[in-house]
Amino acid sequence: MQTKEIDLLAQNLGNQCIKNAYNLVIAESCTGGLICSTITSVSGSSQWFDRGFVTYSNQSKCDLLGVTKKTLDNYGAVSQNVANEMVLGALQNSHANISLSITGIAGPNGGSKDKPVGTVYFAICNQNSIIFESKSNFSGSRREIQKKALLFALNNLLKVTMKQQI
Repeated sequence: MQTKEIDLLAQNLGNQCIKNAYNLVIAESCTGGLICSTITSVSGSSQWFDRGFVTYSNQSKCDLLGVTKKTLDNYGAVSQNVANEMVLGALQNSHANISLSITGIAGPNGGSKDKPVGTVYFAICNQNSIIFESKSNFSGSRREIQKKALLFALNNLLKVTMKQQI
């Protein structure tokens, strides 16, 4: 997908957020701010995007999002449990009413047999609960994995915001 298509996807997400009065917060790890950067490249995104957290280290996940050390120790930073705590923490530490989190292994190092390079977890929540969880296994270079994770995140946010009530 080319940059123009990614920009159009982000614009469509913004239009849906405005239409449905959604204000978005993002908590990123493996994408290192790529999702937030893509969103803020849309003119007028301040109308629907509250803030982003780039929590690359385990300590930043704890400090900024309230992820517990116990969860990190029991499941690892790359897990659905951590993605869920990240998404809830981002929402609680913002003025948003919808949140997305992402944590994964972009590589080329850091993978294991159980969690190979390309393993990425996502979560989306609204003010009431987690409404989307997903584990993906992307292939490619570090940048390709990050771009695929970006596209997956934007597409699923768009799907969620297109529903009448979240």
